[in-house]
Amino acid sequence: MHNGPILIVDDDPLNLAALQQILSEEYRLVFARNGQEAVNNVLKHMPSLIMLDVKMAGMNGYAVCRAIKADKRTEGIPLIFITDLSGTGDEAEGFAMGAVDYIVKPFSPPIVKARIHIHLSLVRATLLEQSYRDAIYMLGEAGHYNDNDTGVHIWRMAAYAGALAAASGLNPDICHQIELSAPMHDTGKIGIPHEILNKPGKLDAAEREIMKRHSQIGYDILSKSDAPIFRMASEIALRHHERYDGSGYPGGLAGKSIPESARIVAVADVFDALSMKRPYKEAWAIDRVIRTLQEHAGSHFEPRLVDIFISILPQIEKIKIQSDAREGSLGQNANT
Repeated sequence: MHNGPILIVDDDPLNLAALQQILSEEYRLVFARNGQEAVNNVLKHMPSLIMLDVKMAGMNGYAVCRAIKADKRTEGIPLIFITDLSGTGDEAEGFAMGAVDYIVKPFSPPIVKARIHIHLSLVRATLLEQSYRDAIYMLGEAGHYNDNDTGVHIWRMAAYAGALAAASGLNPDICHQIELSAPMHDTGKIGIPHEILNKPGKLDAAEREIMKRHSQIGYDILSKSDAPIFRMASEIALRHHERYDGSGYPGGLAGKSIPESARIVAVADVFDALSMKRPYKEAWAIDRVIRTLQEHAGSHFEPRLVDIFISILPQIEKIKIQSDAREGSLGQNANT
C-alpha cells in the first residue's frame, strides 16, 4: 500500500486536471470519474492515499468511503474528502466514516501539497512502527526458540513492564520504548543449548555460567542497531539480571547504576516467570509471587519499584488474565 499511487476520484474533469497539475511532479497518480470506478481502482492499484470527491452523481463519496472501509483489504488506506460543502456536520460525517482529512475546493496548491505530504508521512511512520513490531516479535521469538514458552508471555511481560514504567512517572515515549524493548530481553537465549534451557530441574554451577552468557549474547545482537528501541533493548538484555545490591550479572552493578529500564524489566520478568508454569516448576499463586518480590526488595529489586508494582496489582492481574486467555486460545488452535 505504501508504494501505491494516489487515487483521485472526481466526476468533474476540471478538478481532476487541477489536482494532476498540482501533484503529478511529485507523485504517481491514478484517476476515477465515478464511485464504482473508484472502488474498482482501489482494488486494482492499492493506492497509498485516496482523494475522494463527496458530491458525485450516482454513488457519492460517502458511499464509496463506506465500501472501501468495509473491505479488510482496503480499510487501512487513508482517505481525504474533496468538498465544496461547508459546515461541521458534513465533516463530522466523513470523519466518523474513517476519513483522515478534508480539502476544500477551489484548491490551494500549497495546502493540497502540505496535506498530502503530512498524511503520507503518517503512513510511513505507521509502517515503520509495524516493521519495528515485526522485528521485535521475531527477535523475542528467537530468544525462546529452544524452550517451551509460547510467544504470548514475552508480550505479557512487556505489558507488565510498560504499566510499571507508566506508574513510575516516566514520560509516555520512554514507557512505549520500554514496552517495545522488553520482549527482546532474552534474545541471547538463542545461543544457549536446548538441554540447558529445558532442563527439568535446577542448573548446576557450570550450567548456570553457560546460561548467564545470554545477557551478553543478547546485547551483542541488539547493539548492532542505532535505533532508539534497539539501543534500549540491548541495554535491557545486558542488564536485566543485575541486582539492586550488586550481586547480579554480568557487571555486578548496584542501585541506580543499573539502567532504570533494566530495573523495571527485572521486576516484570521475575513476576512473569514465577506466575507461569516452567519446565522445572508449576505456576505460583499471585500472593506468593508478591511476597517473594517484597522479600527481595532491596536485594534483587529496587524497593520503590516493588511498591509501585504492588500498587498497580489490579492492572497487572487484568493483563495476566487477558494474556492467559490468549495463550489458552493459541493452545486450542494448535491442537485442532
